[in-house]
Amino acid sequence: MMTVPSQVVHVDSPTEQRNPRTTEIDRMPTIGILGLINSEDRRVPEAVHEVLPELATAVDLAVEALRSGHRVHYVGAGTSGRLAVLDAAELVPTYNVPADWFVAHHAGGDRALREAVENAEDDAKGGAAELSASVEPGDFVLGLTASGRTPFVLGALNAASLRGARTALVSGNPRAMRPVGVDVLIAVNTGPEVIAGSTRMKAGTAQKVILTAFSTATMIKMGRTYSNLMVSMRATNAKLRGRTLRILEEATGASEQDCAAALTEAGGELKVALMHLLCGVDARTASQMLAANGGHVRDALTATTCSA
Repeated sequence: MMTVPSQVVHVDSPTEQRNPRTTEIDRMPTIGILGLINSEDRRVPEAVHEVLPELATAVDLAVEALRSGHRVHYVGAGTSGRLAVLDAAELVPTYNVPADWFVAHHAGGDRALREAVENAEDDAKGGAAELSASVEPGDFVLGLTASGRTPFVLGALNAASLRGARTALVSGNPRAMRPVGVDVLIAVNTGPEVIAGSTRMKAGTAQKVILTAFSTATMIKMGRTYSNLMVSMRATNAKLRGRTLRILEEATGASEQDCAAALTEAGGELKVALMHLLCGVDARTASQMLAANGGHVRDALTATTCSA
């Protein structure tokens, strides 16, 4: 016997509507189904393009937090939370950032990464308690919700705001009002899903695009790249060690042999080896030049007579 839910919420969002372009999708051949899904997915980049000004504001707030010694927090539930955890985890090896620079909070905890946890996203008090315990004044908190009303996320953002953090919300519902405690609202309109209400599709894709752009832009502003090269990466396997050499060759025009020698002298620190080759200084001086400029290669080059 089915039980009646204790609470029912009707979400007024384009993602919950039936898509008039896909009503016959269950009658189509496989290639037709895939073509229709792909056609809908192509609408996502344009929807993200419309919110770039708001996203830029969020990036600048994150950079301000990190430069002042604070942290960036992600908060999400379900697909949104899983994407947040993924993005935060990948920044450590890609840009060699401290593990606590980006902290992901997922409704339901680690268990919810692999399976649905009943009512976790509806726990506004749980979200508030988690952020109250971990956020400090000066931090930046980015919440993600397809519906624009996920209680865990909104509770967390409100609590973070009360703690003195700046906040932003990525929402897949352009009809939802700006929640209490949110400084920047990034409302993406990806329209009705291929399968009504399946927000792991276009809404989720938009969140992935936004998260990747947000964190990458933040890393660029923090000096974790040189040009379009990952000069802060951590070489933890053979493939990445090969990439490190290739990056150094691309950035300096030096031979593989000279790049390998420079990396050895720099103790494996790619940025130090880069400054060594570009400026002709020893590794110790290169390290000091970087330290004086917050680890930012471009700034270190500008502050010296070197040019690249």
